[in-house]
Amino acid sequence: MLRLLKFITSHPLNKDNKIGAVMRFAKWQLNTILNGHPIVYKFTENSRLIIVKGMAGATQNLYCGLHEFYDMGFLLHLLRPSDLFVDIGANVGSFTILASAEIGADAISIEPVPSTFQHLKNNISVNNIHDRVESLNLGLGNRTGHIKFTKSHDTMNHVASGDEEGTIDVEINTLDNVLKGRQPILLKIDVEGFETEVLKGAEKALIQKELKAIIIELNGSGQRYGYDEAKIYDKLLDLGFMSYQYDPFTRKLIEINTSGAHNTIFIRDLNFVSDRLMKARRIVVRDKEI
Repeated sequence: MLRLLKFITSHPLNKDNKIGAVMRFAKWQLNTILNGHPIVYKFTENSRLIIVKGMAGATQNLYCGLHEFYDMGFLLHLLRPSDLFVDIGANVGSFTILASAEIGADAISIEPVPSTFQHLKNNISVNNIHDRVESLNLGLGNRTGHIKFTKSHDTMNHVASGDEEGTIDVEINTLDNVLKGRQPILLKIDVEGFETEVLKGAEKALIQKELKAIIIELNGSGQRYGYDEAKIYDKLLDLGFMSYQYDPFTRKLIEINTSGAHNTIFIRDLNFVSDRLMKARRIVVRDKEI
């Protein structure tokens, strides 16, 4: 609880109103106790998000405006209508909703856990963006077939390793097969340690010049499968990407030279991306412009 409150009060969109942020947290907690019904939350100017009791990631958008502020801000400033964004490990669809409902970009949104996938579908429906979003209930890797997945860890669901309990059988495919020659400008990969396998199945996509950036979570989870995530960092550098952090307030990119336990933005064609970021329209989130 204290760790969560510290995150909420230190969030960039809450720093000027910490009391208000804590009140939002308290109000939501009270709501879950008294009635527990889902709410439809105004996410950004043109997007909404259905939030249900127990959604650890989605509720932090309620508390903070943009849960993953730096990466979500990057997405909002990079994308334009008709761009293609691929959301790998979409969960309930926060990134997808920002891309397609707020910006008007096309999206392929991929979520393997059926119960979570239903929440994703509901969020697509409430935003009326069926024509822009292709949603797929499957996992990604370096082959086709089936694989065991955990089902009860919300944003932390992952490919099962060893004898983990509470698993389901999930269809798996490769990103190259899913794309069928389509060329995204941005990938977001959040697969709790299975990133190495996802990238192995994306060899064609990764060399396309249209792909300008990748948001990827490298948090050490790959160790459960015996993967060294430093090799992902090296692989992307070999493909011409460099790693950056992004400040949505100043729209500045800061190059970082080491991999770390956090989401990292990898960019190829820095001039193109920087120009996009600087020229993007202002987005209002929680009464603040970015």
